[in-house]
Amino acid sequence: MNELLGYLGMGLMLALAGIGSCYGTSIAGNAAEGALKKDSSKSAGYMILSALPATQGLYGFLAFLLHFDKAAENGLLWFGVGLGVGLVCLFSAIRQGQICANGIVGISQGHDVQTNTMIYAAFPEFYAILALVATFLV
Repeated sequence: MNELLGYLGMGLMLALAGIGSCYGTSIAGNAAEGALKKDSSKSAGYMILSALPATQGLYGFLAFLLHFDKAAENGLLWFGVGLGVGLVCLFSAIRQGQICANGIVGISQGHDVQTNTMIYAAFPEFYAILALVATFLV
């Protein structure tokens, strides 16, 4: 049972982070698709902002790779760690996608907000990074 909990936690870490990145990038991607219809000359900026939420999935994958072999040792601990990291990455990616979507809309309307949007998008990203770093402290 202990081993099962550990591997379940690892699976949740990977799956929730990936799901968050899927949602976040699609939220920003939908905004980018609409923005292309308004001003296609700024597509590079749209693409950069659309890609930002993908990083949380990478954090979940990295934590999964680095700690998968430990899951059987203390299953309940790694279940908690995996669930925690997965949830932080899930919500971080979704909220980051929403910030990026708003920035994309602003850019398409002629506002120079790409740099500011990237700064604002870094705030939820910070918590995903903290969750990844916390796995090294366990």
